Amino acid sequence: MAEKNKPINKGALSIRILIFLTTVILVVLMFPRGESIESEVTVGSIWTDDDLIASMTFEVPESPEVYQKKIQKAADSVAPVFVKDKGTINRSIDSLHSYKKKLKQLLDSVIVNKTLANPTGFSMQTFEELKQLRLSNKLITVKLSRNLDDAFNVAEEIIRRILSKGLLDKSLDDIDKDVIAVRDGKFEKLVRKNRFYDFESAKEYITRYLNNNFSFDLNLNKAVADLTLKFLKPNIVFSKEFTNQEIEIAKSKVPKTKYIVNQDERIVAKHDRITKEIKEKIDAYRKAKGETNTFTDTLIQLVGEFLHITAIFSLFFIYIFLFRKKLFYDNLKILLISIIILFVCFITYLSGKVEVSAPIQLLIFLPVASILFTIFFDSRIGFYGTVIVALTAGALRGNDYVFVLMNVVAGGLAVYSVRDVKNRSQIFRSFLFILVGYVVTAFAFGMESFAKIESILISSSFAASNALISPALTYGLIIFIERIFKITTDLTYLELSDFNNPLLKELAKNAPGTFNHSLTIGSMVEAAAVEIGANPTLARVGAYYHDIGKLSNPPAFVENQMGRNIHEDLNPRESAQIIISHVKKGIELAEENNLPPEIIDFISMHHGTMVISFFYEKAKELLGEERVSEDEFRYPGPKPNTKETALVMLADAIESTVKSMEEPDAQKVKNVINNLVKMRIDDGQLDDSPMTFSDIRKTKAAFLNYLLGQQYSRIRYPNQDEIESESGEEKE
Repeated sequence: MAEKNKPINKGALSIRILIFLTTVILVVLMFPRGESIESEVTVGSIWTDDDLIASMTFEVPESPEVYQKKIQKAADSVAPVFVKDKGTINRSIDSLHSYKKKLKQLLDSVIVNKTLANPTGFSMQTFEELKQLRLSNKLITVKLSRNLDDAFNVAEEIIRRILSKGLLDKSLDDIDKDVIAVRDGKFEKLVRKNRFYDFESAKEYITRYLNNNFSFDLNLNKAVADLTLKFLKPNIVFSKEFTNQEIEIAKSKVPKTKYIVNQDERIVAKHDRITKEIKEKIDAYRKAKGETNTFTDTLIQLVGEFLHITAIFSLFFIYIFLFRKKLFYDNLKILLISIIILFVCFITYLSGKVEVSAPIQLLIFLPVASILFTIFFDSRIGFYGTVIVALTAGALRGNDYVFVLMNVVAGGLAVYSVRDVKNRSQIFRSFLFILVGYVVTAFAFGMESFAKIESILISSSFAASNALISPALTYGLIIFIERIFKITTDLTYLELSDFNNPLLKELAKNAPGTFNHSLTIGSMVEAAAVEIGANPTLARVGAYYHDIGKLSNPPAFVENQMGRNIHEDLNPRESAQIIISHVKKGIELAEENNLPPEIIDFISMHHGTMVISFFYEKAKELLGEERVSEDEFRYPGPKPNTKETALVMLADAIESTVKSMEEPDAQKVKNVINNLVKMRIDDGQLDDSPMTFSDIRKTKAAFLNYLLGQQYSRIRYPNQDEIESESGEEKE
């Protein structure tokens, strides 16, 4: 019964070692490259080492926020670039002349046919082109024939005037700057945009010019204006490509360096307080030193980082090996632990890539790992894992002690908040615990370093965001991990214990005796599980479902029989097969309803490989011992292989026997418990379970206390004999 030393599976061990080394290597690759990792300094702290003297000249970069503002200012200062097209005037005039020639040909055709009223002398297309000039038939035949050359000459003059000054292809209102850059060949100059026309201002100029210089005939002026606009093309054309090039050039000229620290210059003196400027110098110096590393230096640094992370992870690995054997031998769960650690480390790595002055490190969702470890394993793994993950993430942040301690406190409180979680929504209770952990430590370190209250409040606001997001993220990850890794948590067990579950509702309705029997066993094993360190929730829920196979034929089992026993009409073999079949039927029913494998184990193991002695003995009496095989009356098994399944096996037999006793007292109940447990031990039914003799002793005591508590008596009513007797017919 005692837990046996499991033989080491070399293949499985190699997988665990591979997971361990892969995790270490991936974390090492997340360390900031090219930097000489030293202790992280914070603004407001005191420099306790000797004076820090620069061993080289290095640049202190501008802060990301200031640099981005300068970049944006440089981009905004660039004037939009327009290209002057010298050939536009000639192309426009040539097009105008061609149109004039064609129009003359059309008018000659009109004159030959005498009238426009009957346009059969020329095509409909020709007629439409004439109509576009918006001139009446009379004007075309009389006035336009006389003023055609003048009209085209005026249009040409206007086009030359406008394009000589310049016509923009964009509206003046759409250009957000007062000055534009005009490129004329290899030359470029800045010009106020109002010196040029856009199409709106060009139209106004055309109308004004015609009214002042050409004709008092408004129709004729309108026709010439339309003609002019038809052939007026912009010769100052916006170039998005050239503008973007100028913007990039302007950005490239913005210096990234704030200032330069010369060799042998003192960066910080001993006992000086770290200011923002000093921290910038130290960070820049650290990075500069790292960039000068040789290949050998880099290799030495990688080895150091590898040993650093290996030392941290080894503590966790050894703890699991010594105190969580079952977890240690489960490669899938070891992989899950690795993934959770890498998840937090990757977020830490990403946070290091974001160059902002805000305390973005407080958005590293380390409490997620704390809650996941606790829910999927236990609170000790949760807290131990929190410390390991915090140390690892702190290492990635340059051995940031403040960061480590803040997350150990917040993560530890998160562990305590879900230690006895009863439902999924209770996860959100951890919000307050995480928030308190972060805020208290933020104020503690802030006041230690004389930080401004604004800075502390900003850190607290980031911590509040972490506290709010972490439970929500955990809630979603739990469901995902349960499905992927086939892990069943106590949360799932608690949901299955709801009596509104379809299987339990059907059991209560169609097999009430079995249902009540299962509830009693559930209470018994829950009490015993607490005493022997088993999972009380799993034990109780397993007890609820262990007999669901009896739904296939409820009257076949004595607790559900209200009248005649059906086995009186069956031979012992048939009766035994009906009884045995409830195990197989239960497994099938559980699989159909997607019950977790851990619950199905209770169905298959709660009788182990026991013999149904009642029908076996009856068969021997009827048929003779030589004609009866014990195997026909034996359950198929397997035997219980966990403490929880062993508890249900023992409770199942004990509860049924005690319930059948006519006058139970403490000694009789104790004798029943001792004898039934001994019978199962002697039969080898507990050989595969991790139960120790100490566990057996505690289990028997827990069962006895529970059963005696159920055997209470009440004062009889004065007329109870009459009540218990058969009632007479109701009088009319």
